Amino acid sequence: MSTLKETLRKKIEEHRPRTTRLVKEFGDVKLGDVTISQAIGGARGIKCLVTDISYLDPMEGIRFRGKTIPETFAALPKVPGSDYPYVEGFWWMLLTGDVPTMEQTLEVVEDWKKRSQIPAYVIDVLRALPRDSHPMAMFSAAIVAMQRDSVFAKNYAAGKFNKMTCWEDMYEDANELMAKLGPIAAYIYRMKYKGDTHIPADPKLDMGGNFAHMMGVDKPYDDVARMYFILHSDHESGNVSAHTTHLVASALSDAYYSYAAGINGLAGPLHGLANQEVLAWTQNFMDKLGGKVPTKEELEKALWDTLNSGQVIPGYGHAVLRKTDPRYTSQREFCLKTPGLKEYPLFQLVSMIFEVAPDVLLKHGKAKNPWPNVDAQSGVIQWYYGVTEYDFYTVLFGVGRALGCLANITWDRALGYAIERPKSVTTAMLEDAAGIK
Repeated sequence: MSTLKETLRKKIEEHRPRTTRLVKEFGDVKLGDVTISQAIGGARGIKCLVTDISYLDPMEGIRFRGKTIPETFAALPKVPGSDYPYVEGFWWMLLTGDVPTMEQTLEVVEDWKKRSQIPAYVIDVLRALPRDSHPMAMFSAAIVAMQRDSVFAKNYAAGKFNKMTCWEDMYEDANELMAKLGPIAAYIYRMKYKGDTHIPADPKLDMGGNFAHMMGVDKPYDDVARMYFILHSDHESGNVSAHTTHLVASALSDAYYSYAAGINGLAGPLHGLANQEVLAWTQNFMDKLGGKVPTKEELEKALWDTLNSGQVIPGYGHAVLRKTDPRYTSQREFCLKTPGLKEYPLFQLVSMIFEVAPDVLLKHGKAKNPWPNVDAQSGVIQWYYGVTEYDFYTVLFGVGRALGCLANITWDRALGYAIERPKSVTTAMLEDAAGIK
């Protein structure tokens, strides 16, 4: 071992008890308007971000522009023959706060079709990457590669930056990205998992329908895509992908730089990876139960065995929510009304866990929120429709999350929000505030 690494190891071992003590014994000590535990603990709960795109209520769940998920689905124009709305109409609503007419929605549909062609150089970048690269690394590389076409960056470099009108350049970049992200994601999927065989876009289809078509998955996967992208679009500004996008854009970076950074945050195991981890746990759990749907009594015992062994029930609990995640409920309703899917053994297990786990967790007493979050359901639907490549699930998340992130940074520039620059303190300063010598 190098001298540097060994010296660093000793320094870390000496420092860790200081941080642990500060959180455990002095976490409530104030540093101005925040506490030591908030400063060390990821700024959780500190109200210092502003967005009108969405708000997460602990009891109602996410509201998009003031509307709950059921209200959003009910209000937006529907794709003909579908129970689900156009993603393009949802984009209109996120940007403006207004529910669009069908004519306004179709205007966005046509605009995105014109912008949706993947640049040849992006395909070259993707094909130059090793095929065992993670699909999120491919997705991020494709996004940042397109920065060369940024209207925002070109106008800034040409001395045409205007604080009052630069949102228009961000809007153009955001629409270019939204139009291309679905086709890029589908291209990555077919290149990496389907023998490098590709399906050209169908000019008759909307974004959700075209994504399913280019993925090579039959109906009603087009409805799955529409539902999934809308449900995963935004969750306030404080989550890692949204906050990272906002932070990078606050330096006047364009949408490509900013959302590539957000995608890299979404790739983290504590953020976007949860859906595949929950699905893997559920499948392993079913294997332990003999590969069959258990009785409720058998399931309850198995869940208690899981908790008593020191493990958690993944997909249950949320940092903010104190009820069942409405995103979970929406996906559950889709499963219950879809023939074949509602009889699918893996869904039946997920459904039974939903019926049994909350009571078990309440009796266990350690869970602040014993209800399921979005990740408890989403992977099962993808698996049922043949999208069985775990690593790709976060790319799906990333296509949807772009809606909220890009709407937010368009408004950030419209309102002239400042560069984000919180103040740091040292561990010694925290110890001084806590009265530790």
